Amino acid sequence: MIGHMAWSVLVVDDDPSFRDLASRILGEMGFEDIAESEDVATAIAQAELRRPQAALVDVGLPDGDGVELARTLAALPWSPRVVLTSSDKDAAAAITARDGEPPVPFVAKEYLANGELRGLLLGDADPG
Repeated sequence: MIGHMAWSVLVVDDDPSFRDLASRILGEMGFEDIAESEDVATAIAQAELRRPQAALVDVGLPDGDGVELARTLAALPWSPRVVLTSSDKDAAAAITARDGEPPVPFVAKEYLANGELRGLLLGDADPG
């Protein structure tokens, strides 16, 4: 548990090995309810069904743009925190904020376990 409640997170990536790795890292960070999706369509369905508090989204997905998916998820009524990721650590340079929207945070896949991801997904919700 993180703080005093179980946090839910949705991991969206077309690589099953990466989804497994990310889920294990998130579990070690204290996330208890971890769902996985391999593409945009499944991610939207999972988000509507499970209402995760956070999502980790790959920039490159087989059926759509991960950046657009991240914006779609962040705009859901319950406002989940969304973080983009990619094996290309330079992908962050191509992600721009739209007028009136906050930028979507980015963490390169190689840096997922360094602790920054936890803070980005939890925001101010973590008391410790």
